[in-house]
Amino acid sequence: MDFLTAPALGYPLWTWLAFLAGVLALLAFDLGILQKDGREIGVRDSLKLSAFYIAIGLAFGAWVWWYRGADAGVQYFTGYLLEKSLSLDNVFVISLIFGSMAVPRAYQHRVLFWGILGAILMRALMIGAGAALVAEFQWVLLLFGVFLLWAGLKMLFSGDEEATPLAEQKFYQWLRRRMRLTPGLHGNAFLVRGERHGLGKGWWATPLLLTLILVESADLVFAVDSIPAIFAVTQDPFLVYTSNIFAILGLRALYFALAAMVHRFHYLEYALALVLVLIGVKVGLVYLHDAGLVAFKLPTAWSLLATVFLLAGGIGYSWHRTRQEPYSGTN
Repeated sequence: MDFLTAPALGYPLWTWLAFLAGVLALLAFDLGILQKDGREIGVRDSLKLSAFYIAIGLAFGAWVWWYRGADAGVQYFTGYLLEKSLSLDNVFVISLIFGSMAVPRAYQHRVLFWGILGAILMRALMIGAGAALVAEFQWVLLLFGVFLLWAGLKMLFSGDEEATPLAEQKFYQWLRRRMRLTPGLHGNAFLVRGERHGLGKGWWATPLLLTLILVESADLVFAVDSIPAIFAVTQDPFLVYTSNIFAILGLRALYFALAAMVHRFHYLEYALALVLVLIGVKVGLVYLHDAGLVAFKLPTAWSLLATVFLLAGGIGYSWHRTRQEPYSGTN
């Protein structure tokens, strides 16, 4: 059993195996129990499930704090909060995709489950590539910082622009031209045999599969922002990956809690933009400090507190400004 204590990216192998086993157990719980009867998830159940996933993510962070010390703990919690906050923006985009594709609420949980599973695998590849780049070329961190500044400022000054309708987006149009799509949904199936439904022979994709591809592509776009942001906080691959995964594991539950209240978080996007700018400045200062060009760098604890302050302010301001708007959720 000595191999379990062998180092793997700075941590004993057993820590990685325990983490992966925990993630697989949560996915099995989600797929085998929560999706077993195919029922809709109401807002009340969604909030309970979200609290469950958040509690697990925070408990893991407490373990990191105990096992690796306060600095690693602060880095984990900063990364977790950053990814969780950026995933809120992803929730809004997913809500627009479901609305445009007219996917019934009863089938949305299936798309989200497989979407999150794909996101976990995709993040593993992107984080692995990012870790290799940072380890080999430290100046990549400066590029991450510049990119985050650009992304944050772009989000800040284009927040009121209306999103391009799905039917007018080039990627959607490209998919529609190249996929054999059934005219309508076929329950929760992603693929069906055409000859069984009065269509041509062979496999046909349903609009539910097209929706899944769109959701995955949306996560890829958001990962382009979130991966550089988390590397700006810490370059520890274990902390980067675990904070990312624990944050997005609860995305499915979070969606059903927030989808009906998207309009109540209109101004949160500005807070997220400022967070990206803050992290971009932080990573730039860290690189310049390490190069001996500046005497000051922003401590991770300060960036964590600033992120909490900005997000709380964005949520509070949004909630106050939209307090007169009607609630459209169901319990």
